[in-house]
Amino acid sequence: MRLLAKFSLVFMLVYGVGTAVAAVLSYRFLRENAREQVVQQARLMMETMRSARDYTTRQIKPLLQTLQAQDRSFLPQTVPAYAATESFNILRKAYPDYAYKEATLNPTNLRDRAVDWEADIINSFRNHRESHELIGERDTPTGRSLFLARPMTADPPCLDCHDMPDKAPEAMVRRYGSSNGFGWKAGEVVAAQIVSVPMAVPVRMADTAFRNLIVYLGGIFVVSLALLDLLLLWTIVRPVGNLAASADQISKGNLNAPELPARGKDEISALADSFNRMRRSLIKALKMLEEQ
Repeated sequence: MRLLAKFSLVFMLVYGVGTAVAAVLSYRFLRENAREQVVQQARLMMETMRSARDYTTRQIKPLLQTLQAQDRSFLPQTVPAYAATESFNILRKAYPDYAYKEATLNPTNLRDRAVDWEADIINSFRNHRESHELIGERDTPTGRSLFLARPMTADPPCLDCHDMPDKAPEAMVRRYGSSNGFGWKAGEVVAAQIVSVPMAVPVRMADTAFRNLIVYLGGIFVVSLALLDLLLLWTIVRPVGNLAASADQISKGNLNAPELPARGKDEISALADSFNRMRRSLIKALKMLEEQ
């Protein structure tokens, strides 16, 4: 194998190992970055729904309570959970893969009843009262989805409607019945706000970025290999080749070959200078033998 081929092979091996390590680390970084983007989206949506709840409690509910009293009716728009859910349902028309739910173990409105995996989240909050946020992933019919959940406890104002049926507003009982949504205890974790965000788009962006990175690294490798080969050819391979050719001529008895250039202070120049001295010494020795 020629010297240039050996250098190229070594460079390809070293660069290949480095590229493989960089690719693994880059892929992991891009995936983690994509997941963090999804988490930030989920947190933003969660805070948006909390804002809708607060707005309903502070501004909408006081306005509608008078109307409720006049009509002796119950308006669900006064319930913060209803307002947040309805607001998000409007958002889902543009983003159907996103979801928000105030999943409840014992809800008044049955659409808020927790399914199995949501109930597991609520029970987890109940068993770990110090936990204030839970992030996880799950498979859905539309692909991988990340969920962010926060616990909801029964505060004293909640018990005005959710303590016992006989203490709840009559209009609410007439609307939803007396079988669900009662018996809550103060301070008890009764529900969880859960935001679900699809991971398909950010993951696809991460995969695209990774493929582009690999293409760029491949292009850099080809250009670097070509430049390195040219540098090796001019600085090492050609001088060594000239040295080998001159040695071959001397070994065949041709002492009239020109001396090798020995410019510089590197190892190749030192080797050429030593070879020239050896050649001159050989010529002198042969002349001395001829004179004798």
